[in-house]
Amino acid sequence: MSGFKLYFFIVFILWGSYSILWAQEDSCPCCTDNHKAFNFWIGTWKVTDAEGSFVGRNRIESVENGCVLREHWTSSKGNFSGTSLNFYNSKTQQWEQLWVDNLGNHLKLKGNKVGNQMILTSEDFVHTDGNTYKNRITWTLNGNGTVRQLWEVLHEGKVSNVVFDGLYTRDDQ
Repeated sequence: MSGFKLYFFIVFILWGSYSILWAQEDSCPCCTDNHKAFNFWIGTWKVTDAEGSFVGRNRIESVENGCVLREHWTSSKGNFSGTSLNFYNSKTQQWEQLWVDNLGNHLKLKGNKVGNQMILTSEDFVHTDGNTYKNRITWTLNGNGTVRQLWEVLHEGKVSNVVFDGLYTRDDQ
């Protein structure tokens, strides 16, 4: 084999090996621990409020090769529904959520897992009362496999209102 042909043969083999290795590394871009940090929320859930009353069902599924969690919420009366997309942003090193519902509302949140809790907050917003607030939603994985979702509104770092306090119990339906 001439030197010229041997050179191209070696380049071809090296390029092919590199391509295979690159494809293997890229085959699971969302398989890191950070990308899996919110997986405790995946499932089909019956949701009750703080008083134990049934308020709705929520289905959270892993989609897009494990890169996104998609939420499907339906209230117990069926008149309110919404969905969210949740993902770990590798560039900002934070989880992000975009919630939209059938009333035209939306909410954008960012944050991270701390211990057994996923804590996401919104940007500051000015209410009609002229004060500045922030939404904070915390999902807590309990020892028995249930998940508590606590949605608080903060003013100057203190809780001014609890919007929702719910308990997620796995639903075999």
